[in-house]
Parts: sequence; C-alpha cells; structure tokens
Amino acid sequence: MLIVTKDTIANRSALDTSSLPKQFLGRALVVPRDWGQILRMIVELQALRYLVTLAPFIIAPLMSRNLAMPVMQAPALMLVLIAFVELKVLRLSKSARAKLLDADQMDRRLDTLTFRARACLRKIAAQQGIASGQLRLVIEQSELARLPPLTLVSVQSEFPNPHLLTLDPVARAMLQDGLFDDQFSERDLLAVNHHTDVYLRDIAQEAGAVSAQTRLAAYLQKHGVQQ
Repeated sequence: MLIVTKDTIANRSALDTSSLPKQFLGRALVVPRDWGQILRMIVELQALRYLVTLAPFIIAPLMSRNLAMPVMQAPALMLVLIAFVELKVLRLSKSARAKLLDADQMDRRLDTLTFRARACLRKIAAQQGIASGQLRLVIEQSELARLPPLTLVSVQSEFPNPHLLTLDPVARAMLQDGLFDDQFSERDLLAVNHHTDVYLRDIAQEAGAVSAQTRLAAYLQKHGVQQ
C-alpha cells in the first residue's frame, strides 16, 4: 500500500488537483520514494508494457537481417499479441471476475472497508485538529490481476479548496494499521473491485461528527500522555 502524501512521493506536483476525488492511475505519474514501490509502479506504464510485449519483434531483426522484412509485415500479429497479454494474461475475463465472490461476500467486504476507512478518517481529523468540512479517504487499486496488488491511498478534502492532506508518520501509521490486515487484505478488496469493475473507492467522513472522546485521545497521544 502506498499512502500518497508529500513525504512519500518524489514528485509533489502530482498531488495538485482542482477537483475531487483525485485519481492517479492512468491520470498522473506518481514516483514513490521506496524502490520496491517504484518497480511496481513502472509496470503500470502501458507504453512500457507494450514495449516488453513486442520485444521479440524488436530483437528478431537485430539477430538476423532475413527476419526484418517479415517482422515489418506483421503489424496485425503485434496487435494480437498486445491484446492477448493485456486482456488475457494481465487481466481476468468477465466470467472469471464473476466467480471471485458472491454478493454477500462483496457486501461484507465493502462494509468492512467503509467502517475501517471512517474510523481512520475520524482519528486523522482529531490528530490534525480538523473540525469542519469533509474528509475523503480515496483508495485506488490497479486493475492488473496477475501481479501483486497496487493500492494507492490518500486523504482528500474540499475545504477550503480541493487538496490532499499532508500526513505525518503518525497519521500514516493510522492508515497502515487501520485499513488492512489478515482478516481484510488488499487482495480481498481487489477481488471486490474485479467483481464490480470499479477500482476507485471514495469514502467520506464529516469532520464535525468526530466525537470529543476521539479528539481527547488524539490530544493525549500528541502530548505523550498515556491513557
């Protein structure tokens, strides 16, 4: 899971937005500071995937001049190969997505996501002293099915204007610990997203509805007072 905020990505300009929810995959290039996440993000570059898929057609003429002409005359085969890799190898078919889980499982997982997301938003609102406006937890996943899940998480707000919140290590830990675990993992959410063909989840929480108890707990934690 990549929590998208100023301290976790190298290109902060990618955070700029004029409307919410801010979407990244396929819209804006995000460069994580972690090398493992960078490598996973590179796979999302469609042009690079096409280049890798067509590598045999690029290498063959270099190996033998006799293959140059046949390769140049095979654009249809190139298109078929790209379509096969993109639609059959990297993604699930419609029938396969339908078999991932039933309606009850899907509803339970979405309920779990909503419950956990709002709990995280309430804690972050209290921790940052946000008392008005609406916080939105935006969870975006890659639709590529044959690879480890890529999950981008950000906290966004329209007050006083559309922006992504700056999350310190404490706020990021709230998301890391509060969203996914062994009982509800990134793969569990991805199965729901495959099933519904929806890969962006936008969950809102009114900052004004955060309880005084939650704000007091955040205050005590901030000042190092054990509860």
